[in-house]
Amino acid sequence: MLNTHIQNTVKGALAEDIGSGDVTARLIPEGQQATARVISRENAVICGREWFDAVFHALDPGMMITWQIRDGDAATPDQLLCTLSGNCRALLSGERTALNFLQTLSGTATRARQFHDRVSDLPVTILDTRKTLPGLRREQKYAVRCGGCSNHRAGLYDAILIKENHIQACGAVGKAIEQARLAAPGLPVEVEVENLAEMTEALAHRADILLLDNFPEEELRRAVHLNEGRARLEASGGITLENIRAIALTGVDYISVGALTKDLKAIDLSMRIVIDR
Repeated sequence: MLNTHIQNTVKGALAEDIGSGDVTARLIPEGQQATARVISRENAVICGREWFDAVFHALDPGMMITWQIRDGDAATPDQLLCTLSGNCRALLSGERTALNFLQTLSGTATRARQFHDRVSDLPVTILDTRKTLPGLRREQKYAVRCGGCSNHRAGLYDAILIKENHIQACGAVGKAIEQARLAAPGLPVEVEVENLAEMTEALAHRADILLLDNFPEEELRRAVHLNEGRARLEASGGITLENIRAIALTGVDYISVGALTKDLKAIDLSMRIVIDR
């Protein structure tokens, strides 16, 4: 299923870029062969090899790609990531699409590794969110795992997360939880709470997970004490590299970080082509 997803995603990305044809690549003889090298210009956690490969194999099934690094490995400036050998037009036409996948997913993985490393010695799980680039959710969630963090729900279909607007629409925290149990029996029910009073109500109705939205550190500690292990606790809202360790030390089980996928910086990569003579 993942392979099919990759093929479909790459097909759409190539159609977006090449459209009716790469008019500039026509400057090169159709059968011209070439080689290329891809290097990283900065420190990064590399991610996206399969998408990168799929781009070039869609344009030249015989393209030879030799990787020197795996997804999830760290790269340093000027490090060789891979070499390619095949049709020159295919290398030119696929360069930007392939690098877009690689630099974006490597940026996500690099960001995730930074957060992971801040709390790697503590018993807390760092989760992503649904704040992903449109059309690239599976890719970014894969990259989050390559960076050492974990995935929250994939979408709206695989877990229940009752947020403020759901509570308003249902009328109360308890009523929303009851409706969730009826609507989707068997799925875990998570409830976003904004204060200890809402938390107490959610606990009384046996929520599985409580999302503690923008709780100050001291209130997070009080929430952990009040919970007494009845539900899993997830801290969320305003999480940064500077405060994540202090939040983890309060004793929560999870910390969800929208910045893993939302605030990424694409990695600076370079591809250079050499014409075979």
